[in-house]
Amino acid sequence: MPNRSITQISLVVDDYDKAIEYFVNKLGFYLIEDNFIPDQNKRWVVVSPSKSFGPSLVLAKASNKEQEKAIGNQTGGRVFLFLNTDDFWSDYKAFKDQGVEFVREPQEHDYGTVAVFKDIFGNL
Repeated sequence: MPNRSITQISLVVDDYDKAIEYFVNKLGFYLIEDNFIPDQNKRWVVVSPSKSFGPSLVLAKASNKEQEKAIGNQTGGRVFLFLNTDDFWSDYKAFKDQGVEFVREPQEHDYGTVAVFKDIFGNL
C-alpha cells in the first residue's frame, strides 16, 4: 500500500479577507499562500496552525448558490475540524481574549481536555 496523508482540507467561506483575518489574527494560524489565479478569477488561500507540519486549510470562496449553502455547515452541524495543542489553557485563554465564541466550555476527559468553538461562519 502507498503511504498516504491528507494535506489540505477545503473550507467554504463567503469572503477571503474575512476568513484570513479570523484564522490568522484570532486563531493564530499562519498564512501559507494567498495567490490570485487569473484564469479562474479566484484566489488560492491556504492557512495552517503550524508552519512546519500537518494539514492546512484551503479557504475556498463559494462561487455559486449550492456552495453558499455549505458556508458554516460543512458537516451538517457536527464538529468539522479538531485542533490539537500542546498547551490547551494558553490557547483557550488567547482564543477567549480574541473573542472566539465557545459553544461548549472545557471538559476534562481521560483522553484530554476538550472545548468546542464556532468559527465566524458557524462551523464547529
